Amino acid sequence: MKSLATSFFVSGKMTTTEAKAKALRPYVEKLITTARNPILANRKRLSRVLSEGSVRLLLESAKAYSGRPGGYTRITRLGARKSDSAKMAIIELVK
Repeated sequence: MKSLATSFFVSGKMTTTEAKAKALRPYVEKLITTARNPILANRKRLSRVLSEGSVRLLLESAKAYSGRPGGYTRITRLGARKSDSAKMAIIELVK
């Protein structure tokens, strides 16, 4: 989950399997909720999970969600992948 969350915050949008997207959503939303209040304790909590560059990106993007009570991500379902017929989805940050 840590590597998925790191790559998600770097790009803001990622294409992955539907199961991974559904598992990533609550993990990412809790991190964004923590980042909304950028006190030292929350920054340290985030740095235990993410890399330092990702923490900076997350803290900058969390300012936009200060008035939003939740629902920071959106999952859009795509068709099946051709190689193995896995259900694909796009998970992205809601603007």
